[in-house]
Amino acid sequence: MSTQASTEIRSSVFDADWQQWHDAHELLRSDPHGFLAVTGLHWLTSEATAFPGAPGTWRIQDDAVHLTPGARDSLLRDGVELNIAANLNAAGELVFGPIAERDGINLGFGGSVLELAKRGGEYILRPRDPDNPLLRHYQGTPAYAPEPRFALAATYVPFRQPRETTVGAAVEGIQHVYQAPGQVTFRLDGQDLALTAFNGSIPGTFQVLFTDATSGDTTYAANRSLAFASPAEGGAATLDFNRAVNLPCAYTDLATCPLPPSENHLPVAITAGEKTPLGRGGAK
Repeated sequence: MSTQASTEIRSSVFDADWQQWHDAHELLRSDPHGFLAVTGLHWLTSEATAFPGAPGTWRIQDDAVHLTPGARDSLLRDGVELNIAANLNAAGELVFGPIAERDGINLGFGGSVLELAKRGGEYILRPRDPDNPLLRHYQGTPAYAPEPRFALAATYVPFRQPRETTVGAAVEGIQHVYQAPGQVTFRLDGQDLALTAFNGSIPGTFQVLFTDATSGDTTYAANRSLAFASPAEGGAATLDFNRAVNLPCAYTDLATCPLPPSENHLPVAITAGEKTPLGRGGAK
């Protein structure tokens, strides 16, 4: 087999793997209870309050969510109907929590899901309705054509101790705190570059949040995210920017996504990965 034929086969496999990955992300976004279904972002306080799309009244006490349900309300938890009468406290409330930061509880309510979560140390309630117009009218997420040159050899360099790193958020008034175990270094367009890495949402992975010279032009202005596998022996890793993704804040103003740390603003153009979603400023 000729060298050219071998190269063409590798390129075809590379493109097919990327397309499968991109299709899977688009399918995830079409989930009837995914982030495109979010209809409200409600910050819970100590004052009992009613919210659109949710039953009863909600308040915070002793680092837990307290719900006073209506007499005819019905809820699901983990797909099973919750026995409300058997779970009420002396005050006639259902209590959920404490909930860890970036964790959550989902309750079924009619055809919707009620997401209870903690973000920036504060509790939120986000109803998720499959009939939300944002979900029904979702137009898709364009992306750059995959290029092997953006699958970069990199080196993961652990810090002596994980660094507590505070970053901003897509909504005003809160901050996110992450443990940064190290940084990943790489070379692109003749420049030596580095990104601070956070622990990934999947065990055995790291995550980098970044912006670059395309941000606000062809890609979403605030952030993109890239996950990579924990490095092999010696710190060798691969950063495949073809798989850089948008966070939920690229699609909805009801997201609390973290912003990149200041050192993760790259001075080069990463013309790879997902672009600005259609309907959110368009794509170039």
